[in-house]
Amino acid sequence: MPTPRLTTVVIDPDHHRGRIDRRLFGSFVEHMGRCVYTGVYEPGHPAADENGFRTDVEELVRELGVTLLRYPGGNFVSGYDWTDGIGPRENRPRRLDLAWRSIETNQVGTDEFLPWAAALGVEPMMAVNLGTAGVNQAAALVEYCNLSEGTAWSDLRRANGAAKPYEIGLWCLGNEMDGPWQTGHKSAAEYAALANEAAKAMRLVDPGIELVACGSSFHEMPTFGYWESTVLEQAGENIDYISMHAYYEEFDADRASFLASAASMDTFIDGVVATIDAVAARTRRRKQINVSFDEWNVWYQSRFPGTEAVAIDIAGPRIEDVYSTLDAVVVGDLLSSLINHADRVKIGCLAQLVNVIAPIMTEPAGPAWKQATFHPFAAVAQAASGHSLVTRVGTSEFATRRYGDVPTVAVSATHDPETGQAAIFLTNRSEYPAEVEVTHRGFESWSTTDVRTMIADQHGPRDRDASAEVGLVSLAADDSTPGRTVLTLPPQSWTVLRADVAAAD
Repeated sequence: MPTPRLTTVVIDPDHHRGRIDRRLFGSFVEHMGRCVYTGVYEPGHPAADENGFRTDVEELVRELGVTLLRYPGGNFVSGYDWTDGIGPRENRPRRLDLAWRSIETNQVGTDEFLPWAAALGVEPMMAVNLGTAGVNQAAALVEYCNLSEGTAWSDLRRANGAAKPYEIGLWCLGNEMDGPWQTGHKSAAEYAALANEAAKAMRLVDPGIELVACGSSFHEMPTFGYWESTVLEQAGENIDYISMHAYYEEFDADRASFLASAASMDTFIDGVVATIDAVAARTRRRKQINVSFDEWNVWYQSRFPGTEAVAIDIAGPRIEDVYSTLDAVVVGDLLSSLINHADRVKIGCLAQLVNVIAPIMTEPAGPAWKQATFHPFAAVAQAASGHSLVTRVGTSEFATRRYGDVPTVAVSATHDPETGQAAIFLTNRSEYPAEVEVTHRGFESWSTTDVRTMIADQHGPRDRDASAEVGLVSLAADDSTPGRTVLTLPPQSWTVLRADVAAAD
């Protein structure tokens, strides 16, 4: 075995990017495939509660540590009439959803999802339809959700059983409107004008809400950059965030590039932030707009035959990828990228929550279980709190076909001065072990309490029967030298280190 390559990491509690927004650890529930029906919701299931929601799934959602849920789409929202999903269930229409070629029964809608999210203690992030609908429908949904009483929509909510307003604070102004696949696709100028008017109307209903405008659907969109500039110039005064979406997969057995996916995410985020700030400088706008990375994950899109090839059905399977530990290592590294940009990336949504490219899987009338990607997300959501620390990393370069030379070892770190907890997240992208020496300056005391790792295996995806075998395993760390921790990362692995600490005065 080759001699482990030395990587040095220096952290200091005084050198940080500010507090991590807990909404960074969100997920996504879309009316797509089996995410809702036979996913989170299945009346008649042995574990269903009185409202039809699966309590076995709820337990896993709590363990996952999700803080926010984006709803109801996704591509679905661009053809969705939210009024179909309120009122007596027996009166709700069955609609053909053009986004995913499925029949939407509307048995779950606003009045079911929002109480479920509240019971989980999860903040909702509601999306409005700016594809086939527009300003009036968007403002009406805010009125239905957020006004107490005395108007047609707020009184209708009360009549439907919700006496108190839902008080939704975070809203998406449509979804991926730059994409030609989107129902109601628009040019940058068309979308910017519509989003600006919708934002104004929605804020006239509730001035306290936060609004997310659509950015590019992915980094390689031909309109990337131009789209963001146009939206920011026309709607910047009335929005708070611009969205980012990105999915990663292994192409042509190029394992090295796949392991470096977070380097691509870094570049994408840096480009969007630079565009935001360039437009602010050009328009002399003092308001800081931040990023909502509200769709990200590993998704093997090359395996998806396309929506047109899917037969119309009710809650049929859609993109139910089965994840390997290699995928989980990449997911852990993508989380590090988000943490390292926590000064500007305030919201994140792992897409999606259940069954659809998800960390949680279910069988109709059967069990629910964790995929490999569940474990790094849960570990980060639990351990990452307080400040995002600046990490000074000295490491070798790692050659990839898609992204050029990238750091061999990627690192993010957090410190919570209120709880006295610190965490370091490390990815070894190479096929060799990596010895890491962490110098923790500015801490009066440091005691490593737990180190766990996930190693990318060579055996491909795991199925349900093997899911119990997948997880994080313990790893040794040496704190014997004051102010320093040493550990050896396995090849192609993701590791979380937690410590009890006290910062020096």
